[in-house]
Parts: sequence; structure tokens; C-alpha cells
Amino acid sequence: MQITTALAAKAQKIQFLILDVDGVLTDNRLYYGDDGHELKSFYTRDGHGMVLLKKSGIEIGIITGRTSKLVAKRCQDLKIEHLYQGVPDKLPSFLDLVKKLGLQLDQIAYVGDDILDLPILMRVGLSITPADGESEVKSRVDYISPYKGGQGVVREVCEILMRSQGTWQQHMDFYLRDLNTD
Repeated sequence: MQITTALAAKAQKIQFLILDVDGVLTDNRLYYGDDGHELKSFYTRDGHGMVLLKKSGIEIGIITGRTSKLVAKRCQDLKIEHLYQGVPDKLPSFLDLVKKLGLQLDQIAYVGDDILDLPILMRVGLSITPADGESEVKSRVDYISPYKGGQGVVREVCEILMRSQGTWQQHMDFYLRDLNTD
């Protein structure tokens, strides 16, 4: 992973990461069972990245246009407290969250993939889209991930933030802790 100086400078300021769901945490597909229940697939490495990011001191929030019990369950599993669902106009929820947390816009990163994410992407300190994000979004963000939605984009963003802020190595040291003893 190569992090440019400009990307690292923006990432160093981030204290809060906000994510869209469909097309970012998932592969942008909707699956329905015969019983009509919606199914979603989440990439487990994205989840582990979010756990490590939170341990590094960066909080996470989710703002999504759809409402899903699955998303609420995923947030519960990952201990993500800031969840806004069923908000197709995401900007008011975003502004409410910013006010509630008392953050400056340059302290917030947002990952979105579609044009409804633009009002937030255009305001935050670090804007990111997956490789399969809409072209109108790609032309307006700070960083286009080489990973598609639901296939590692969130993990990469978490690592960029941790590496830029110098917290990645502590996680590596933890997992490699027993290898350096004689």
C-alpha cells in the first residue's frame, strides 16, 4: 500500500470515519430470500479493520439511505454507536452528527459510492470512493480505492488512517508478539 504525502496529510487529521452501506460495506447488490427477507454480505476483513480503527481511537458512524435489521446487527456486532438508517437525504443526518460530536469537517472522512453521497463527500476532510463508485463521484473525491465495495475498500481506508496516524504498528506488534521471543 502506497500512501501519498497529500493523502497522509489529510488522513492524519481524521478523528471520525463515516461509511455508506450499499456499495461500500456491501457489494451494492440486494439479495432477497423466497420469504422476502433481505440478505447482505459483509466482508469480514472490513469488520476487523473497523475494530482495529476503533482501538486506535477513531470512531465510526454509518449513514445509509436504506433501513435494514442486518445493518443494525452489524453495527451492534462491531460496537458502532452512530447509525443513521432510512435517510435518502443524508446531509441533515451528517450535519446533526457533526454538531453532536463537535468535530471540524477536516477531522471527518467519508466513504461513499453514489451521487447521493456527494453532499457529504464534498464537505469532509477526506473523501473516498470504491473502485466501482460512480464516475461523478470518482471525479470529486480525494482518493479512489483499488478495491470494490464490499471487497476490502473499508479495510484499506482503516489501514490508511492507522498508518498515517502511526497506530498500525501497535496492531502488528500485538499479532506478532510471540514470534520475537527466544
